[in-house]
Amino acid sequence: MATAVENVWGPVEGLVVTRYGHGVPTRSIEVVEAGHPLPDASGRDAAVRALRMVSGLNEYDFVLALLSGGGSALWSAPVPPLTLHEKQAITRALVLSSASIDEINCVRKHLSTIKGGRLAAAAYPARLLALAISDVAGDDLSVIASGPTVGDPTTCADAAAILAKYSVAFPDGALVESIKPNDPRLARADTRIVARGADALAAAADEAHRLGLVTKIIGVNVTGDARRVAQAHAEIARETRADGRPLVLLSGGELTLNVKGLGQGGPNREYLLALAEGLRGTSNIWALAADTDGIDGSDDAAGAWIGPDTLEKARALQLDPRAIAIENDSGRFFAALGQAIATGATRTNVNDFRAILIAPAV
Repeated sequence: MATAVENVWGPVEGLVVTRYGHGVPTRSIEVVEAGHPLPDASGRDAAVRALRMVSGLNEYDFVLALLSGGGSALWSAPVPPLTLHEKQAITRALVLSSASIDEINCVRKHLSTIKGGRLAAAAYPARLLALAISDVAGDDLSVIASGPTVGDPTTCADAAAILAKYSVAFPDGALVESIKPNDPRLARADTRIVARGADALAAAADEAHRLGLVTKIIGVNVTGDARRVAQAHAEIARETRADGRPLVLLSGGELTLNVKGLGQGGPNREYLLALAEGLRGTSNIWALAADTDGIDGSDDAAGAWIGPDTLEKARALQLDPRAIAIENDSGRFFAALGQAIATGATRTNVNDFRAILIAPAV
């Protein structure tokens, strides 16, 4: 996004933050790499600098904010007296639970000096335009990067209830109220979505049609536990018949995991493990699931694929999918089968992408 701005405007003053290994050369905009999904000191310092850059502006100044998935972790400036270490502990506990991204970001907005409308409030009375790439189901502007440029309808009580729901401890006084939608300091801020998950699905459908495939989108904003969603999708796939031409079932959104094991992997590959079990070796179905940023969970794979012989190949290698799932070790499973997908950093993020290919029954 920063490179695109420079291509249009030429050299401009700016600071952007991305995850480690995802930076690109720019002409004048400074690029900082920081921790994701757990925040670190680099992200904290960058958020403090960003707030300093927009503070003290006047009504004739203009601020362009570029937002995308991952911004919640990358811009992490806890409100004193909350420390970075304490915020890391809270974030880690929520990420490893089955909390949805909406719930996690609700909490983040009440621990931060930049999220929940605070960036726009700091920039007032300057004019601010935010361009956002959405990685959240429903494209809620207050959830993308935890909504630093829009008002937040949630409250400290909401955040406390989420922390209690997942038994996450937090220090007294850690939660602070966010900027609300009717705050006058938001009057000169405009936030627009420039890309979203539905765009990725539409592009995939266009390519499938070019290849002579029939497509059906079974969910743009699919959320929930990865294994449960996979079970539902397996049932849909088994009951769907491809008459004449191969059929592709497409879906997006963001799946979650309740991580209890010590393995490597992510929600897309856990989804595929459960999907393979649900399909039970059905002879005419293949599937792919990946994260559009190129990183599915805790290692360097974007996702993986399965086919009718995936379980048979696993048995030959003495791999038990259920035992693998208990250890949250889907990364090792698909690496051993040679079915992992590694794209490297895509430098964009519209969240999960899933495709199930159903060939005509023979």
